Order: sequence, then C-alpha cells, then structure tokens
Amino acid sequence: MRRGDWARHPLITTGPAVITAKQLETIGMPRRTISRRCEPGGAWQMLLPGVVLLQNGEPTDEQRIHAGLLHSGTDSILTGVRALGRYGLRNLPDTEEVHVLVPANRSVSDSGFVHIERSRRLPKPRERAGVPTAPVPRAVIDACRRTPDKDMVTAMMAESVQRGFCLPRSLADELDEVRRGSSLRSALVPILGGARSVAEADAWNLWQRSDLPACRWNVKIFDANGAFIAQPDGWCGELAFAWEIDSLGYHAGDASFRDTLARNARYAAAGIVVLQTLPSRLRSEPGKVVAELRAASDSARLRPRPDVRLG
Repeated sequence: MRRGDWARHPLITTGPAVITAKQLETIGMPRRTISRRCEPGGAWQMLLPGVVLLQNGEPTDEQRIHAGLLHSGTDSILTGVRALGRYGLRNLPDTEEVHVLVPANRSVSDSGFVHIERSRRLPKPRERAGVPTAPVPRAVIDACRRTPDKDMVTAMMAESVQRGFCLPRSLADELDEVRRGSSLRSALVPILGGARSVAEADAWNLWQRSDLPACRWNVKIFDANGAFIAQPDGWCGELAFAWEIDSLGYHAGDASFRDTLARNARYAAAGIVVLQTLPSRLRSEPGKVVAELRAASDSARLRPRPDVRLG
C-alpha cells in the first residue's frame, strides 16, 4: 500500500492516539516506516514494546492507560490507583504506574510504567469511560498492596467508604481473598470500626488504648424531641460525651467556623460534653490527649445524663 493510502486511514486520522504496531502493519504501513517514525526526534514514539503513540510529546495519563491495556492483551483489566481515579477518588498516591490484571496463563511481563499482575481471580470489570476497570473494593486493595505509605493506605480505604463507593465489609472480604498483608488488615480495623479519615483512624486507635467506655464513630445524635444535634467523630453513648477531631484548615473559613459554632451551641443546649482535638495532637501528644479525654469523661459522668439518643 502506498503512503497516501495508509496515511489517510481512519486509524491514523481519527482513531486513538495509541495503537499497536501490528495494527499499523495491517493497514499497510511498512515495519521500517514505523521504526523510523519512532526513532528519537521522530513524529511518533514507542511507548511500550509494540505499542505506538502517534505523537512525540509527553503521553497523558489516559494514553498511558490505553497503552498499558494494549500491551497486556485481551481481557485485561485496569486496577489499582489508576482505576480508583476513574471512579473519582481523590486521596491517591502520586504514581505513573498503570496496574493491570490479566488471566493467570497470560504470557506478558512488566514494561516501563505498566505493572502486570496475573490472577486466577479476575473480577467482572466495569466500563469506566471505555476502559474495563476493576470494582472499587478490588482496586482499593490492589492499590494499597503497592503503596508503602500507611497514611495513604488508610486514606484510600477511608475515602472509598466515606464517599459511598463501597462498604467496609467489602474491603475486608477482598482482603481475605488476598490472604496476605497483615499491615493492610491493621489499617482496615479502624475503618471497620467506623473511622472515615486518617485522623479518625488515629483517634480510633488512641481510644482503644484508653480505659474509657465504648465509643461509636460518625453516628447521628438527636434530642428527646427528635431534633438533630450533630454527627460527632466519636460518641460515647454511656456518658453522652462527644469527641470532635477539628482541623484548623477545615474550620478556618467563615462558613465552616459558623457551622462549628452552631454545632457547639447545639451540644451545649442539649447538655452534651464535647472535647475538640487537633488531628496533629493525636500523634504528637497522645498521652495528653488521653488525659483530656479522661478528664472530659469524668465531667460527663458527674452530671445527669441528658436525654439524647442515636438516630
């Protein structure tokens, strides 16, 4: 085929910017022409073995994802951080890695930015913007297994639950299937207990180390007439004692500051004892925070319990 013919082919003019060398050969482009165009300084570039980017600039994340799937072959599934990004999760590690699941018998290896994971337990993929993507629980656990930062692991787990992408039990079930990763299990425990952020996970762990009564997390509290009071980070129902992990950044804006004052006014009107703690102090001053929790709980114990209840 003459150059004029393949140069006008839809795969070149209107097709995806990422294509395999075999596809180019099928429309009549000589292999030597492909190689020449992918040489340093050429019009194209070879992103991965046999995968061509039809431009010479920096590839986008989307182009990397499509290249990774082409490199991996049919029935491959995007998972990990890149999959979570397609669902809209925000608390993700900064990585260029494209993590792809392939059938256990697939003969393909890691290359460049692509990590290949052979699996006998391939999930049923979900289409996300045209890409076969692992369900959120699988993608979270796959991302966590390749993330050394413990806070980021907690953040991914917490956000996936807090924003309603999956249930805590779904993460636990997925982790049981992995059959390894004790550090991930310890990170998941506070999430199963109700924590929905890294700071709340720190608070959950700190409370467990104290001798205080049982605490529930992120439950809604109402007065005797059924009027909503608040949804504290931590709630000790036995004492009607609320614990709020209040960051300076979150409460610094005018609207957030007004909301916090209104919340505290409702606590006071209902007779609820509340302790506010900065997230940073949970790690820098854990002993002092526990002492403050005990002092506040003692104050709550000394007054008659107000008539407040869970919703």
